[in-house]
Amino acid sequence: MAAAVALRSGGMEKQSIDTGKYVRYTTEQVEALERLYGECPKPSSMRRQQLIRECPILANIEPKQIKVWFQNRRCREKQRKESCRLQALNRKLSAMNKLLMEENERLQKQVNQLVHENAIMRQQLQNVSLANDTSCESAMTNPQNPLRDDNNPAGLLSIAEEALAEFLAKATGTAVDWVQMPGMKPGPDSVGIVAISHSSCGVAARACGLVNLEAGKIAEIFKDKPSWFHDCRNHEVFTMFPTGNGGTIELVYMQMYAPTTLAPARDLWTLRYTTTLEDGSLVICEKSLSGGGPISTTSHQFVRAVMLPSGCLIRPCEGGGSIVHIVDHLDLEASSVPEVLRPLYESSNVVAQKMTVTALRHVKQIAQEVTGDVAYALGREPAILRSFSQRLHRGFNDAINGFNDDGWSLIETDGMDVVVATNTAKKFDNHAIPANAFVLTGGVLCAKASMLLQSVPPALLVRFLREHRSEWADYNLDAYSAASLKTGICSFPGWRPTKFSGSQTIMPLAHTIENEESLEVVRLEGEALTHGAILSGNIHLLQICYGIDDNSLGTCFQLVFAPIDKHFPDDVPLLASGFSVMPLDTKTNGIPSTHTLDLASSLGASSGNQSAGDHKSTDYHNSRSILTIAFQFPYEAHLQDSIAATARQYVRSIVLSVQRVSMALTQVRPGHNIGNKQLPGSPDAVTLAHWICRSYNHHLGMDLLRNDGGNEESLLKTLWHHQDAILCCSFEMQPVFTFANQAGLDMLETSLVALQDITLDKIFDEAGQKQLHSGLVKLMEQGYMYLPAGVCRSGMGRHVSFEQAIAWKVVREDNIAHCVALCFVNWSFL
Repeated sequence: MAAAVALRSGGMEKQSIDTGKYVRYTTEQVEALERLYGECPKPSSMRRQQLIRECPILANIEPKQIKVWFQNRRCREKQRKESCRLQALNRKLSAMNKLLMEENERLQKQVNQLVHENAIMRQQLQNVSLANDTSCESAMTNPQNPLRDDNNPAGLLSIAEEALAEFLAKATGTAVDWVQMPGMKPGPDSVGIVAISHSSCGVAARACGLVNLEAGKIAEIFKDKPSWFHDCRNHEVFTMFPTGNGGTIELVYMQMYAPTTLAPARDLWTLRYTTTLEDGSLVICEKSLSGGGPISTTSHQFVRAVMLPSGCLIRPCEGGGSIVHIVDHLDLEASSVPEVLRPLYESSNVVAQKMTVTALRHVKQIAQEVTGDVAYALGREPAILRSFSQRLHRGFNDAINGFNDDGWSLIETDGMDVVVATNTAKKFDNHAIPANAFVLTGGVLCAKASMLLQSVPPALLVRFLREHRSEWADYNLDAYSAASLKTGICSFPGWRPTKFSGSQTIMPLAHTIENEESLEVVRLEGEALTHGAILSGNIHLLQICYGIDDNSLGTCFQLVFAPIDKHFPDDVPLLASGFSVMPLDTKTNGIPSTHTLDLASSLGASSGNQSAGDHKSTDYHNSRSILTIAFQFPYEAHLQDSIAATARQYVRSIVLSVQRVSMALTQVRPGHNIGNKQLPGSPDAVTLAHWICRSYNHHLGMDLLRNDGGNEESLLKTLWHHQDAILCCSFEMQPVFTFANQAGLDMLETSLVALQDITLDKIFDEAGQKQLHSGLVKLMEQGYMYLPAGVCRSGMGRHVSFEQAIAWKVVREDNIAHCVALCFVNWSFL
């Protein structure tokens, strides 16, 4: 290829070609080539010749010269983009370095302060007489100051200035002993530096990071709490007035949702102070006021929480952008909830994930959208997709809390396990319902329950609920809700039977930075049966998954969804239902969410991709979490009792399904467990893998796997990732499958939990069953048999072809037959 060097001088461009001569381009020719480059940066040979014919000004230039020019132009463009990328990265690293240096300086001050305090305490211990002098310290109180009267602006300014000083001492000083939050390592690709406090009064968290937005825009976003704080139900500014120093003071009332049906919600009455410091930094600080605040008819549903000085410090950064410090310090009155739930209100980790880090992520997300660094599916605007997520969160939280002023009221129930409430209001999800909708004669009904889970990895549970919907969902009820919202006609679910394949297709729409939350559309495939005719019965759900990514902080996990039309408009009403799991022992980080309910969960600890210190702790022994379930259904007035009974029974069936899945998940441990021992006496995964491979070698005289002399755990890993479908079938009780590797589960379209529901005769047709049964005698005599190419069926009824199948007896160490193994070679769906 010709070496080319392009130079610009005096409006001319010089270019060398193979002959060693330079080609000079006029300014007009360069402008024409630039226009063509904008249309097609990499034209083909025919396209270059066409360009010369269509553009007379290029007529005296050879096609080869045009080719070299485009090569040089692409090279310059690539260099320019790389230079811009490196400059942006350098600015980001410089800002991060400044943050780390400031953090190091703060820590050094904290160390010096602790050393000084330690020296004083030693001196006091050596001189007992000094102990009497300490009583004067406790006697010091703030004198009554008329300027601190909450009813006049001067008093509020005094409170505001005090809150500002205390907030700055927390944000950049040593007022709080901050420690790095587990799982949050600072770096150029992280959200920022995140710290929590274990020793301060209440719960406190701090986050700081670089945001590519100007300070005023960040302040505007931060003040709009309902846009990013999912637990914010109401946020209202009652009074606002300017201060003499150019700042503003606001009196703010905020209501926060309760995370479960077992606790009351929280509200706050605070003073918010916005001002600019001498160095140009913008500050928004907030502090609770004693007494006062609005009193509503639903005040009995709230407990007044206390906000200690908190807020946001925004410092302009050289080269553009801002360095943001966010502090949240709260006293959530943990004594007002049952003792089992108090960890939710006493954990700084929970505050960090739900408030502090969420706020920083939100402003960074908007910054990326402004610069065009992210693109979303279906051509939707980022603001529209964010509104979908906010409305799903809000609808789910409204259903859990059931506030009276939203129109919710409890109905009689036959027990305490499931609570049923109705809402006859003509609006929900802040959107009006069409004129023919169900709310004119009925309303919305919600069945909800909370349950304590023991030794269950929350991320794994929510991931299973997402990926294996057929294990717990009733598709007829999904079809009922979807049809009611679309047509405004509510009929009892049993009147319109629907046949579903059980399969689902998940289509991603958007996700937040670090994949903390994903927004997706789910299509459930089915056929509606009407008067003997079969019509399309596909159901579409808008769904959010929160907290199940590997980078999640591990303090909140949610799966929330709502039925929609496949061409859903931006203002579609959303009737949210779903699950929320919150660990009560937040010191455990949980099993990485990439593990599913299968053998892969037992391979996580031994994976060669992680060092011993990199993977998260998976010790969930004796850990607890609280699961909250809420499902909403539309109804007509005359069907209220029927729908209420159906909804109550449905939620109870879901609870039973979750309990069954949880029992399997409690067995998920890194190491030797399959994940669920379906039959009594089943060996662990490593032992079974050893038996399978040893028996294969014994009967057929060859190795099933290539282990390269590794240990038994590496043998298990190789078996699990083998390209052919390998399954084990027990004949002791009935011919049921007891184990399958990943390819086997994919072929059967099932999971290890549901594997025991599939028997050997279900996957073969009549001819295949006869062929298999006729060869059983040979199998038992010589220990193995071959099955020719054929077709079998998956657990979903789909046909699967295979080139060959091998069956052999799996024997234990004592040479007693344990089960029969089958290997399907080169299988594929038809």
